[in-house]
Amino acid sequence: MKQIIVLSGPIAVGKTTFSESLTTRYPAEKVSTRKYIMKVKNVPDDREVLQKAGAELDIETEGRWLADAVSDVYSSTELDYLLIDSARTEKQIAGLRERFGAEAVHHFHLTAPYEVLERRFLSRSRDAREFETYAEACADHTESSVKALKDIADVVVETEKSDAKSCVTYATTGRFPEGRAYTGYVDVFVGGQWGSEGKGNICSLLAGEYDILVRVGGPNAGHKVADPVYTYQQLPSGTGSNVRAKVFIAAGSTICLEQILKELVDHPHLRSGQFVIDPQAMIIDDEDARIEEKLLGGISSTLKGVGAATARKVLGRGAPVGWGPKVRLARDVGVLKPYLGCVRSLIEVALASGQAVMLEGTQGAELSIHHGTYPNVTSRETSVAGCLSDAGIPHNQVRKVVLVVRTYPIRVGGPSGPMGQELTLDMIAERSGIPLEEIQRTEKGSVSGKTRRIAELDWEKIRMSAYQNGATDIALTFVDYLGKDNQSAKSFGDLTNNARCFIDDLERVCNLPVSLISKSFGRDGLIDRRRWK
Repeated sequence: MKQIIVLSGPIAVGKTTFSESLTTRYPAEKVSTRKYIMKVKNVPDDREVLQKAGAELDIETEGRWLADAVSDVYSSTELDYLLIDSARTEKQIAGLRERFGAEAVHHFHLTAPYEVLERRFLSRSRDAREFETYAEACADHTESSVKALKDIADVVVETEKSDAKSCVTYATTGRFPEGRAYTGYVDVFVGGQWGSEGKGNICSLLAGEYDILVRVGGPNAGHKVADPVYTYQQLPSGTGSNVRAKVFIAAGSTICLEQILKELVDHPHLRSGQFVIDPQAMIIDDEDARIEEKLLGGISSTLKGVGAATARKVLGRGAPVGWGPKVRLARDVGVLKPYLGCVRSLIEVALASGQAVMLEGTQGAELSIHHGTYPNVTSRETSVAGCLSDAGIPHNQVRKVVLVVRTYPIRVGGPSGPMGQELTLDMIAERSGIPLEEIQRTEKGSVSGKTRRIAELDWEKIRMSAYQNGATDIALTFVDYLGKDNQSAKSFGDLTNNARCFIDDLERVCNLPVSLISKSFGRDGLIDRRRWK
C-alpha cells in the first residue's frame, strides 16, 4: 500500500525545506496540485487564477479534488510514497482519508510563532513575495483557513525549534507501516591476509549485483580488475563494470586529490549525485608523502602519505599540528564540492529503500594497525569492523562478509614484516607449472612497484582472520598456483585433486564455505559456488 504524505501550514513555515529533506529520506512522487488544476479547469499558470480555480474545485467537489489529483499519479509511480506539499482545508484532508484509508494518509502540520514566520517572510526577495507584508499574507482567504488544520493533523511540527532533518525525524519516525525497517543489506569484501589477495577483481565481477558501491581506505593499495581492465586506487573496483551503480567514498577514507580526479576523468559516466564523497574524508598533501619517506622506509610502506595524513587528521582537531600542513577535508576543496554528501546518511536511505550495498575494504586484515604485526602494519583498522566504522554502517545491516584469501599469501617487497614460511617465485613456478616470467609480472605491486614476498598459507592466521572478521564466506584466489591445469576448470569438479583438497582443508579450518574460486584473471576465471545469489 502506498503512503500519502500531506503537509499543511502557514506561509513561510518551511514546507519547501521540509519537503526536500523528507524526500531525501523517503523518495516520494510529488503530486502537483498546480498541474492538476490547470488540467481540469483549463486555466493558465497564473497564481491568482489558480487560487480561484482551486477554490471553485473545493466547492464543486467538497475538497475531494485533492484525492483525485493523487489518484491521477497513484498507479503510474513505482515509489512507495506520494507527497502533497500544501493542503488548505479540512475537507481536502477528509477526502484523502476517505479515498485511501486513514492508515495510509499521514498529515503533518507545520507551525511556528508569528514573529518567526514574519521574519522568514520578509527575508525573501521582493520578487518571491506574494504580498508586501506578512499581515497581508495571513489575511488572504486561502491562508486564513490553514490554521484550523493544526487540530486534525497526525503530527504538529514546530519548525522554529530545529532544522529540517530533525523536523522530518520527529514527524515521520514510527508513522509509516515499516517504521525504519531496513530491507536492504550490505555485503563486505575484505582481504584476509596482507593485501593483494585479488579482492578488487572479485568485487569488479560481482559489482553488477549491487545498487551502491562504497570504498574506504586510501590510495596506498591498488586494485587491479579485468572488467574492464583498470587499476583502482580510490574508486570502488566495480565502478567500471557497473555503470548504473552509485559510487561512494566514505568519511573514513583518505584522498589523493590528483588520483581521484584522474579516476573520475577515466570514468565519465560518474556525475554529481551518482558519485558522492563524504565531506569529512581526509585530503593527502604532498608533504605527507615526504614525511613518510623520512619515517617509514624501514617497514616497506608504500609511502603514499596515507598514514601521515591520518595522523594530521587525528592531531589537527583544533590547531595546526606543528608539522605538515593544516588539515584539509574534502569539504575544503572547491573542485570536489559538486560531489559532496553525507555518505552515512545516503547509505541509510538506500538500506531503508531496499537497496544492496557493496562495501569494499582496502589492504588486508593482517595489516591492521591494532591486530597486525606492529610496526609492520598500515595506519588504519583493516578488518570488517574498521571498514564499517569508516563508512558509518552498523554491524546489524551486514548480510555477508566475504573474506578474500590467496592460496599463497604475499607481502610487499622489502622489510615488510614476518609472514611465516617464505617461498620464492621460482618455487611457485615449479609447483604450479606456470612460467616464472608470468608469475614475476603478476607479483609486482600495482602501487609500490616492488616484487612481492610470498609464503605458505598460515592456517592459524587464516583461521583467526575468519574469526576476527566474522566471515560468512571465503573467496579463494590464485588457485592456478596450485596447478596450471586449474586455469581451464569450469566447475569445482574440474579442479585438480590438489586444489580440491586444499579447498576442503580451508573450509574445515575456517568452518566456512569457499563460495568463490578464482583460478585466472577475469570473469571466465571465476567459479561461483554461492548459495546466496
